[in-house]
Parts: sequence; C-alpha cells; structure tokens
Amino acid sequence: MISKNSFKPKSVGVVGLGSFGAAIASLLSEKNHVIAYARRSELVEEINTKHSIDGSPINHQIQATQDPEFLCQSCEVIFFMVPSSAFMDVTRLFSPFLYPYHMIIHGTKGLCLNLPEGKSQSDMKEIRRENILTMSEVILKETVVIRVGCLAGPNLAKELAVGLPAATVVASRFNEVIHQGQNLLRTEKFQVYGNSDIIGVELSGVLKNIIAIASGALAGLGLGENAKGLLISRGMVELIYMGNALGGSLKSFIGLAGIGDLVTTCNSTLSRNYTVGYRLAKGESLSEIQATMEEVAEGINTIRLMKNFMENTGTRAPITENLYKVLFGDLKIEEAVQYLMKYPFNVDVDFL
Repeated sequence: MISKNSFKPKSVGVVGLGSFGAAIASLLSEKNHVIAYARRSELVEEINTKHSIDGSPINHQIQATQDPEFLCQSCEVIFFMVPSSAFMDVTRLFSPFLYPYHMIIHGTKGLCLNLPEGKSQSDMKEIRRENILTMSEVILKETVVIRVGCLAGPNLAKELAVGLPAATVVASRFNEVIHQGQNLLRTEKFQVYGNSDIIGVELSGVLKNIIAIASGALAGLGLGENAKGLLISRGMVELIYMGNALGGSLKSFIGLAGIGDLVTTCNSTLSRNYTVGYRLAKGESLSEIQATMEEVAEGINTIRLMKNFMENTGTRAPITENLYKVLFGDLKIEEAVQYLMKYPFNVDVDFL
C-alpha cells in the first residue's frame, strides 16, 4: 500500500495471531510487509527470530510487536483478528494511537454487549438492539476511525494456512475500504468479493455459528445427511429472521458470507462451533468442552445473547431457544432434536 503522505510502501497491520489471524497475516505477507501485534512476548520473539508461529513456519515478511503505538504509526490499514470476548479491551488499548486516516478491517464473528454503567449480562432481563454491538460498531464507538470494514465468508483457517482455494467478502460502507481489502488480500487462490451491507455481512458470520453447533450435534448423534439438510435449510430461515431483526439485509444472508459460510461450517470438523455440538452429543458438558478448546467457539455466547434478544422481539427462534436450554439448562440434546422435528413449520420459505 502507498501512503497519501509518502511514496514509501506502508506496512499492513494485523492485530491478533490466533489461527485465523495468522492465516490472514500469511495471505497479506504475499504482497506486503506485515506488522503483527501479539500479547505473548515469547510469540513475538519466535516470529522475529525463528520466523514461525508455535513451530509452524511463516513468511519472513511478517514482523511481530507488542507495541500498539508502533503498529499504528507504521500502518494505515489494520486487520483486527481478535475474539469477541477480548475485542472491546483490545480496541480500547489501540484507541489512543488511532486517527481518522486509519482504516480497520476486522475478521471477528461475534457480538459485544453494550450495557449501562455498572450492569452485567446477568442483570439484563431484556436485551435490545441498542445493547448489542457488532465489531464494526465497537470500533466506531471506541475510536475516531471512520473507514471500517469486515471480513467474512467460508474461511476455515487450517485450509487457508495450507493454501487451499477459498473466497471471502470485504464489507464496508466505504468503497475505498472494499477496494483496499481486495487489493491487499486477493491472490490466485483467494478471491475477495465486496458488499456495502457491513451489518448484514457481520451478522451472517455471527449467526451461522449457532446453526453450526446444532449441525455438529446431529453428526454426533449419527442422524444422517437428510437431517442435516433439514437443519441447514431451517437454520437459514432462522438466521434471516434474526439478522433482519438486528438490521441486516436479505441479500447479504443469501450470499457468500451467509449461506456460503453456513454450509461450510455446518459440514466441517475443522469448525470450532461444529466441534462443540459434536462433543455435546457425545456426552461431554459445556464446561469440559470449553476447558479443553484452544480457541473460543463464538457461537456459545451468541446463543445466549440471541435467545434473550429474540424473546423481546416477539419472534420465535426455535433452534436458538433449544440450544440455549441444552447449553445453559438441563435439556438433553436428544430431546432438543425431537422437539425440533415436531415443531410446526408449516411453510417452507416465508421470507421472500
């Protein structure tokens, strides 16, 4: 990338080096010098001295730092690849060093709570739209950055890491963000589409994780491909209802970031959310699963939030409601499946 203020090439920033962040840093490094932020000092040292992440080789074009100010001064375009549970804190950490000339594209498929001062989630009997923030809304709320985008699609990190072909969507209200994301990320094996509906694209990536947990549970119970087809199609309808209630567009939900990511995640053992459902069906408790997972399965918190939110809209979301009872109540996964099989869905498609 060329800065407006200089003819010298600028570096591209990546904040967060989980599996997806590392894969995006690797893609970016094919055409750019990358400065990546990591919290662990030993990881920063490993990247800068051994050019590897936890033993896996990476491009020499990737430089690591623990200094947010250095990264922000060195990079105008920054990719935030942080779990939703840490997103608010990390955004606030970087906020003092961010300016309106910066451009942030995030790749986080989760939601944050926006609660009144002194309130926790357990205090909230009703969660409304103003209490739910997408990651782009967190960035706009906590920083002076205006040009914000998001990255979403069927992007399983392990496949990206070994160079298998894939595609993604860069969404933003600003065409220059979309074009910048496409220029930086597109390769012969990685296609990048654009979408102006950033909220719809963000919500697609968030809400499909709910259905992925249910799909893993069906696989764990050995219920076959017909049942999975039923789940994905009904899950798509539920995703659209929830997404519309939160302000997203139907066009985004039936695109690559919506149905494309939904089908991929519901069929992949590489998906963390699918794995949660599978392990639940095999008899493990939620606490056991979370204690042994290396990275966060975003769908767990999304189910908690969306169950409360949808109740207050007066709209039924039966898959989400039943998964909530399985994860946080005493409903057995087999009973939840039986309930959904008997649920009175009388119309196949009722959102067009």
